Formats: sequence, C-alpha cells, structure tokens
Amino acid sequence: MKSFLPVQLLLIMLLLLNLPSCGGSSAGDEELADKVGQMLMIGFRGLVVDENSPIVRDIQNGLVGGVVLFDYDVALESPARNVQSPDQLRKLVADLQAAGPDTLLVAVDQEGGRVARLKEKYGFPPTVSQQWLGTADDPELTYEYASKTAVTLKDMGINLNLAPVVDVNVNPDNPVIGRLERSFSSDPEKVAVHAAEVIKAHRDKNILTALKHFPGHGSSTRDSHHGFTDVTNTWQELELKPYELLFDSPGMDMVMTAHVFNARLDPQWPATLSPAVLTGMLREDLGYEGVIISDDMQMGAIHDEYGLETALEQTIKAGADIIIFGNNLVYDQDIAWKARDIILDLVRAGQIPRERIDESYERIMQLKSKLQ
Repeated sequence: MKSFLPVQLLLIMLLLLNLPSCGGSSAGDEELADKVGQMLMIGFRGLVVDENSPIVRDIQNGLVGGVVLFDYDVALESPARNVQSPDQLRKLVADLQAAGPDTLLVAVDQEGGRVARLKEKYGFPPTVSQQWLGTADDPELTYEYASKTAVTLKDMGINLNLAPVVDVNVNPDNPVIGRLERSFSSDPEKVAVHAAEVIKAHRDKNILTALKHFPGHGSSTRDSHHGFTDVTNTWQELELKPYELLFDSPGMDMVMTAHVFNARLDPQWPATLSPAVLTGMLREDLGYEGVIISDDMQMGAIHDEYGLETALEQTIKAGADIIIFGNNLVYDQDIAWKARDIILDLVRAGQIPRERIDESYERIMQLKSKLQ
C-alpha cells in the first residue's frame, strides 16, 4: 500500500493535467462555449422540426443563438426548405423557440419584390421592391408597405428582418443589387430616408432590422454569392452616406457586412474579414456601436477563397459579432459544431482574444433584450 500510493497520486495528477485536451471542460470553458454559440446563426432544412432534428439539437446544446429561414433549397434545387404556408411557418418558428431556454433570433430576408422568402404563392401578402418604393418616393407609402411586412413577420414569430438594403444604386446593371431592384435609389440621401421608414415600421412592431451591405455593394459588377467580388475601381465614398445619416437616427439594430474586396480600403481582405473596414471604418470612423452581422459565410466570395478556420478567425478579429452560415448554397449538417469548436480552439490558442468574444456576447444579449 505504501508503494502504491505515490503511483496512484501521480496518475490522478496526470489525469487532471490532461483533462482539457481529453474533452473535459471547466465552468469557464462552458461559459465561453455558450458565448460563442450566441455568435452563430445557422440555416437548416425542414418544414417541421422535432427533438430529433439536427437544428433542435444544436439549439438545445447551446450551439446557435439564431437561425435563418429560406423558402428555396439552393443546394438541392428544391422548393421544400422552411416555408410552405403561414400556419406551417408559425408552428415551425414556435417549435424552434421552444427548443432552448434563451430567446432565439429568427431571421429572414424579407426585403420585398424579388427578395422575399414569404411569397404570395405560399399565402403571404404581396410585396413590392425597394426600387419601386424609391421610385414612388413617398416615405409614408414606404412605411405602409414596411408595416405590412412587419405585421406578417410578427404573426409568424420572426423577430429579425435582414433588411433594409441601403446599397446605393451606383451600377444599375449590378447583377445582385441593381438588376434585382433591391436599391431604393442612386441618391444616398433618398436611400437613407426610405430605409429609416422601413426601420421605424419594424421597430413599431418590435422586429429587429439589419442595414446591408457595408461598406456598399451597389457598385459591384459581380455577385458575391458566386465568387470573388472586387469593387476597387467602382466603389464610391457616397456609398457610406446612408450609414452616416441613419446612425444619427434611433432604432439601429444591426449592420450586415459585404463580401466585397476593395484594395483602397484593405489590400488584403474583403470587408467581412477586414479589421480596417469593420473596426477602423465602421466602428471608429463612423462611431457605430451596435451588432455587426456577417453576410452568409458560405457565399462563394468567402467559401471558395478561404478555409473555414481562416474565415472564422479573421471575421471575428475584424469585428463581426454574429456569423451567418446559411447552409443553403452548400449544406453541412454539422457546421454549428465545426464553427463553435474552431472558434474555441482559436481562443484557447490565443489567436482570438477572449475579450473579443465577451464584447460580441454583450452586444448580442443587449440586442436580444429588446425582444423581451
């Protein structure tokens, strides 16, 4: 017994020293994991969910703080995704909210016109494009249409509209903005006036909004969904004007990043991954203090150009608070686990400061408190 005790103590000490690398966790690790989970917004497949659904398990395990809904599954080329009818969608959202103890951000792109996930063919009210509203140039009319949208979202239990688009229509032939009639106007002041009405209409129904796409996608000649998008020679400083004007008004909830590259702003990284753009320009120069949300990290401009670890490390260091994986252009059932674990490893290795996670978590929880 006397000779066994030191060996036993030695084994216990070795076991304790190796716990973190063997999958064990401390209270601090669990707290960090929960905070990282709040930073992830994930898309999923299914018109209905139950306890066996991957997204429900992700919510229950604290892997995600938000979900994003689509009506069409791009990867499968199928109309069966998340939206079929008002009754179906209402139950889906309620079941998602019931899956976890915390308020879940439930997001949708309901801009109006061609970018509307809740379409008339599914039984939802008709919408008009932002370009149509900008051409009409009647702020009261813009508020009226935006209010109808907000009422619909409220009825469904959706609490975040990834709108309005505040890209200035610099290039009317832009394949992802101008051609799709997503911009209010080529006049940045008019863009700001109508965007403010959209924000107000949603705020009146307690629906969060997100200005997009910073620092401006309106001049591009390519669609960042499909690959590297360089606006170095086309971007104009006037594309910042709507943000400058809107930051002076109440109700600013989120700003969404653009996956555009501009060597004049950052010679290395596209905006979503750029500290110079998100921290330097958006936070320091423009004084924005709210939540920064990335555009879908599986879009070609990011997914095809950077590895997952690089993209995650760089967007968090750049200043993003919520990171979207739409899981639609490409599908990965385990993306929440993968992203969470990569971020945790980056923090433990000192490549991402723990303070950055804490900052994002505080902003997100403050935002969610508006929904109580």
